[in-house]
Amino acid sequence: MQQTGQAVGIIGLGIMGGAIARNLVVKGWRVIGFDIEAERCAEARETGVEIAGNAAQVAERAEIVMLSLPNPVAVHSVVGEIVAAKTAKRIVVELSTLALADKMAMRDALANAGHVALDCPLSGTGAQAQTGDLVVYASGDAEAIAKCQPIFADFSRKTANLGAFGNGSKMKYVANHLVAIHNVATAEAMVLGMKAGLDPQQIIEVISAGAGNSRVFELRAPLMAEKRYDPPTMRIATWKKDLDVIGAYAGDLGVPLPVFDATLPVYTAAKSMGYGGQDTGSVCAVLEKMAGLER
Repeated sequence: MQQTGQAVGIIGLGIMGGAIARNLVVKGWRVIGFDIEAERCAEARETGVEIAGNAAQVAERAEIVMLSLPNPVAVHSVVGEIVAAKTAKRIVVELSTLALADKMAMRDALANAGHVALDCPLSGTGAQAQTGDLVVYASGDAEAIAKCQPIFADFSRKTANLGAFGNGSKMKYVANHLVAIHNVATAEAMVLGMKAGLDPQQIIEVISAGAGNSRVFELRAPLMAEKRYDPPTMRIATWKKDLDVIGAYAGDLGVPLPVFDATLPVYTAAKSMGYGGQDTGSVCAVLEKMAGLER
């Protein structure tokens, strides 16, 4: 447990950032946070997070600043605020899934202002973030990663140092490619079993003990069985952004992703059916409708 009172900053206190902040406070860190949504700030304050007035103030008060933001526009805006603050050297850790070009632009803007950027996307859902069951895909300056390691250890179960800046994002694309497939495969299997007359809880119990199991099945099948997609652990709308990034990157490399591509219409349908703000497990509802399954 961290006992020095060293401050760590978190900008973006949503599903992931808020959970990370809470875990760090519990482990004894002094956490300085900010979110543009007052409700998120209020929730974080109740868990012991000190709320700054804006992103620049976070950078002024913390040597290490983590960004957990929903899109590249938000990231570039916050980076601009950090640069404009003209603080001493900071380590800025970007935790989101973004296109490599956006990560590189962030790195260069911060470097020009004397700061160090790390590309450290996370593997895990919001539910996993709450229990510290995340993996950090760290990439960038090795000394900066080592300095962040005690922080990472207090909100994750593993940190993988993947070397050069950008490798973290590349590994995240590989991981999310599999998650996208496993999530829809889980929904297909659940709908098949339920329409066949099997009890959904029994499906989970039996499949999770056999060769058909996956980490995604363990996390999402219970939500599907209960039709419980709110509060989300990953919103469909946010996930769609991540899938677009993966598809574009694979296209640039000339790598075909036929199975991954087959999942995309299901996610699109979930969004069009009004599940955009709900959990990605809601793809089960799409397949239930297609199968004519009523529960």
